[in-house]
Amino acid sequence: MMIRGNALIEGMASGALLKLTDPLSLWGGVDLQTGRIVDASHPQRGAILADRLLAMPGSRGSSSSSSALVELARTKRAPAGVITTRADPILTIGALVADDLYGVAIPILIISEDDFARLSCGATGHLWCETGRSVLTIPGREPVRFSGPTV
Repeated sequence: MMIRGNALIEGMASGALLKLTDPLSLWGGVDLQTGRIVDASHPQRGAILADRLLAMPGSRGSSSSSSALVELARTKRAPAGVITTRADPILTIGALVADDLYGVAIPILIISEDDFARLSCGATGHLWCETGRSVLTIPGREPVRFSGPTV
């Protein structure tokens, strides 16, 4: 399966998909030392974000989530990449600072709600985000082909 979207943060990442059913606040909702969701009311409480492709319908809550994402990068517990259905300036700032301070690239891809619904938790995905040509691929039975000029 290939899903096209728009890059908020460029980069490449691969990993198992962690698809959240509800938005998540990284500040207070995630243990920054382990990368585990600790929000008592979140349906995926106990799931670990570290090195996963974090797919969530959006974020929730505090503007401090950007600081939380930076701290997750510092402790090497950050998600490998983020897939969401709407632009999120808080996560974008966190990803930019994580790259600047610690050299940890966390690409962010915006996809449609219909494409988000097609994602399956646990599937291995490959995220490729660059301006004008951003995709999430989840290998299956069909071959993956990119069209257009190669870079």
